[in-house]
Amino acid sequence: MHRRTVSIVGALIIAVIAIISFNAWHRAQAAKQFVHSNIPTIFVHGWGSSAHAEEKMANAAKRAGVTNTIVRANVSRQGKVTFNKTIPAHAINPIVEVNLADNKLSGYENDYPTGYKHGATYVKNVVLALERQHHYRAINLVGHSMGNLEIINYINDNTGNRKLPRVDHLVAIAGHYNGLVGQKTAKSPVNQQTGDPERQDATIKPLLTLRQTFPTNTRVLNIYGDKEDGSHSDGDVPVNSAKSLKYIINGRAKSYREVEITGANAQHSKLHNNAQVNRELINFLWRK
Repeated sequence: MHRRTVSIVGALIIAVIAIISFNAWHRAQAAKQFVHSNIPTIFVHGWGSSAHAEEKMANAAKRAGVTNTIVRANVSRQGKVTFNKTIPAHAINPIVEVNLADNKLSGYENDYPTGYKHGATYVKNVVLALERQHHYRAINLVGHSMGNLEIINYINDNTGNRKLPRVDHLVAIAGHYNGLVGQKTAKSPVNQQTGDPERQDATIKPLLTLRQTFPTNTRVLNIYGDKEDGSHSDGDVPVNSAKSLKYIINGRAKSYREVEITGANAQHSKLHNNAQVNRELINFLWRK
């Protein structure tokens, strides 16, 4: 009986070692498909949300072999940034999950365009805090919902600031650049060639300076959803509102591509927990 127990334990140990070895080999092989860079990718969540909305996307990248470094940047209502851990000096493709205490832009309920501009200071504070850890020549930015408006206002407010790292890649997921469902401007038709909306919401107007200043070395991926329920939206953001990003950047980006996610999993909150979105993100940001 003792000998049999030893044999079973031995077999289990061998199986565990085999699994660990296979997983290590799989990650090593997968990693060969991706760029090896120190450029951090910063994820910014949406209204009323938190860093938990970013975890599925970040962990998908880690499982694919993109990175082993995921840190969280907690941002207080006063804009103070603290990290749950430091990014190692030679980390490959580190990911930063932003967690905003002021996740509903308190005090700006009647003036969200100004609120988004205030939210842009949170993004800038995260970038500056990262710069205090290591000097980065470039960053990637990924936003979901309100996070997109904070990111695009950050870019708008800081174009030409050479003290800040350039934006290498920008990923917009469910960005309501020309308003939300229920607003007339949001569902107004857009020019399919230029993205120019027939009617402009107060949200988009302050961003139109980017038509002359958007950085020309930034690659852009615009992901949006259509539930295919007749609303032509993800339930919160009309397709046309998301597509108006094309008008804002005015052909200045190094590249621009739109990806429409359709069906039930294209619902607004499901877009940050969507396998197709994860694949698009990984391929766009890190695939060789």
